[in-house]
Amino acid sequence: MNQRGLTMIELMIALVIGAVLLIGAVSVYSSSRATYRLNESMARLQENARFALTHMEPDLRLANYWGLTNRADIIERRRGQADQLAAIATDCADRWYINVDSPVEGANGTNAPFAGCIDAGSYQAGSDVLVVRHASADPVTVLANNRVHLQSDRTRGALFLGDLIPAGFAPPPASVTHTMIANAYYVAPTSPTLGNVPSLRRRTLVRGPAIRDEEVIPGVEDLQVQFGIDLDAEGTPGRGAVDRYVNADNPLLDPAAPGFDPDTRIVAVRLWLRLRTETVEQGHTDTSGYQYADQIIAPPNDGYRRIVVSKTIQLRNLRG
Repeated sequence: MNQRGLTMIELMIALVIGAVLLIGAVSVYSSSRATYRLNESMARLQENARFALTHMEPDLRLANYWGLTNRADIIERRRGQADQLAAIATDCADRWYINVDSPVEGANGTNAPFAGCIDAGSYQAGSDVLVVRHASADPVTVLANNRVHLQSDRTRGALFLGDLIPAGFAPPPASVTHTMIANAYYVAPTSPTLGNVPSLRRRTLVRGPAIRDEEVIPGVEDLQVQFGIDLDAEGTPGRGAVDRYVNADNPLLDPAAPGFDPDTRIVAVRLWLRLRTETVEQGHTDTSGYQYADQIIAPPNDGYRRIVVSKTIQLRNLRG
């Protein structure tokens, strides 16, 4: 009985077919891996963006909340008063933490107004600064002797340090005690956890009392802020609605500027965050330009992936 094997030609054809199938499988695998890395990078960026906005939004919604009153002008011992609270350790600027007359303020592309708090080496050039002040959402029943508190009733408010409530206030519920909250958000060029990665940070009032610097989330390389302002006079139609959005350095908001309008009120805040991945992605080059707020960013031409997110937040305690 004659037995025949594969001829050389048949063997070569089989090898070629096998190689083609193997190359196809490797190509599909490589493409799937690239798609997975892209989806993972974008999901992480979106998750970080949601975390940052979720962190900042409740803070902004409480701006100008002072317990049982919403009038900052009747709060005693605030900044500028003859009996204002003393400056505290690591104070950002002269008693910035009790400047309740400005529950929301900011700086456009500079840290200059808050340089005593955010020094040049800790600030990402060209990014904005956002400051928010208010009382804690819930009253406190156990007062700490090393915290700044706010006591308020329907006609009066007073800041105080420690656990001794100022004289003249009726006991709860006629008056309530809250913790004073002050936060200054900014972008730093580095992260203490990831090194050479920009990060969203804040200076915040804590026990001591003192001002502490803390990281909110790494991977944020730009924060831009615009304020929705109401130009209508008190008691006129349209009061409480946004007339237009302006940068933080707009003369309408600066009492020292010739164009200052005392009727101007900030009733909304629009935020933009530009986020980037923590590491370079092989084979990717970011050739996109970015335009948002008052920024026009040329293509970075590097290996990081980026997204820009935006959110507008209404300030319910500053309307009306």
